[in-house]
Formats: sequence, C-alpha cells, structure tokens
Amino acid sequence: MKIQLNKRHILLFIGLAMVWLVQAIPSWGAFYAKQIYPVSGRLLSEFSNLFPFAIGDLFVIISVVGITLLLVKIIFTKGSGKGRALLSILEYLAWVYVWFYVAWGLNYSQPSFYQRTGITPQTFSEEAFKAFAERFIHQLNNDFIEIDSLTEEDKWLIADEVVSGYQEIATTQGIHPPFHLRPRVKTILYTPLASKVGVSGSMMPFFCEFTLNGDVPASQYGATYAHELSHQQGITNEAEANFYAYQVCTRSEWQPLRFSGRLAILPHLLSNARGMLSDDDYQALL
Repeated sequence: MKIQLNKRHILLFIGLAMVWLVQAIPSWGAFYAKQIYPVSGRLLSEFSNLFPFAIGDLFVIISVVGITLLLVKIIFTKGSGKGRALLSILEYLAWVYVWFYVAWGLNYSQPSFYQRTGITPQTFSEEAFKAFAERFIHQLNNDFIEIDSLTEEDKWLIADEVVSGYQEIATTQGIHPPFHLRPRVKTILYTPLASKVGVSGSMMPFFCEFTLNGDVPASQYGATYAHELSHQQGITNEAEANFYAYQVCTRSEWQPLRFSGRLAILPHLLSNARGMLSDDDYQALL
C-alpha cells in the first residue's frame, strides 16, 4: 500500500512537532499559557457559547461511535482497503491529539503553581495543620446551611460571586481572570453515566467549555462550578483547581457558596488529618 503525503499530512506533522516542542521547552510552555491560551480559550469559549448544549460532549460521542462503527466495518470487510481505513483512523486520532493540546492541553506545560505565584513551599508542621483543621471545622459549622435546591437566580448569583472571586485573586495567585462576566455552564450530555462513575463536572478542551453533572447536589453546585471554571482558566491540576475553588467560594459574602466551598474540601481535609494527626486529635475533629 503506497502512502501519499499531501498538505493535510504536512500540517499534521507541523502540529505534532509544535506540540512536542512546547512540551519539551519550558519557556514555550510558559508563553503558551500566558500569551496564547487567554486568546484561543476566549475565542473557543465564545464559539461554544453559541450553542445551548455541550458541543464538546457531542464531539466526543460522535467520534467514539464513528470510530467504533468504522472498526466493525473493517473487521467484516474483505480486501485491501483495511490498511487504508486503519490509517484514516490513526490520522483522525492524531488530529484530535493536536487539537486537544493546542486548544487547552498545553497548559500542562505551564510553570508550576509555586513558580506562577512566587509562594515558597513550606515544611509540614503538625501543629500548624492541626490549628488549620480546627479552624476549618469551626468555620464550616458556622457556615452550615440547608441547601435543598437552587433557583436559576441562585445559579446566576453563584456565577457572579465566583467570577468576582477569580477577578480578585487572579493577579496574585497565578490564574487567569474569567473570559466572560457570566461564563456559560452546560449540563453533561451523558449525565446518567457520569453519575455512575462519580463525575460531578468536566472541562471539555476541544471547545473550551465546562460542564456540570445534571444530578450534582445543590450543596455541591457552587464548589463544582468554581472548580470547573478554574480548568477553563487554564488550570490542569485537580488539587490546584480545588484550591482555587476553595479560595473564591470562601471569600464570598453569600453563605450558601461559602458552605459549598468548605464542604467540598472537608473529605480531603479529613483524609489528610487521619494520616497526619494522632488518633485523639483526629477524633476531636469529628
């Protein structure tokens, strides 16, 4: 089987080479995250905002179904066309790979949290951690409020509060301010499946849109919204996304959002406390 290169293949090779170079050269990764992504991310999110549904989810579903059907066809097809069909699938996957990284994934190559913020890593102190944990539990109890449901007005208030919070911390804590004053969050198209595997939200990089599970509890909505929005702003690390969501939620004047932010961090705090504190100190937190 003879393979003929055309302009499309040349562009693909250039795209792959650029992705690998950005991943390999730290200064290029920093340039992408600081200069290119804020522009490309805004443009992609503005495009995706034109649609009321998650076009990134739809793209993934169509791609998976299409590739699966083509593989089935290849299995049951006789003749010399199998190799060309397999190459077509590999080329498509290569384009998806390039698109993923150019659209958002190269943020993985940006400087670390400590480099972006200038914060110096600290040595663990059991005493300091215990004091923080006790203060956290006290604040969580003070902010406790029953959140059985959220109105559309409540959700818009959450969007306003979260955006305001990110605008406040952006210049000092190494994150881009939101692209839009009221970012459009969408519902995951495969919500039943997402619920079964424990996914409360996602960031779809292909069109720079973030989605929430349609079944996410009202008490978790605010923290999940803030977490996924941080991903849209270029944050790739899950722990960092939790940190930023905690920051913006707990700075809010609106009690339900503060409670949601603290509640989301509680499992992580207790998990760390179990391994870092004595049994007596851990039990005292419960």
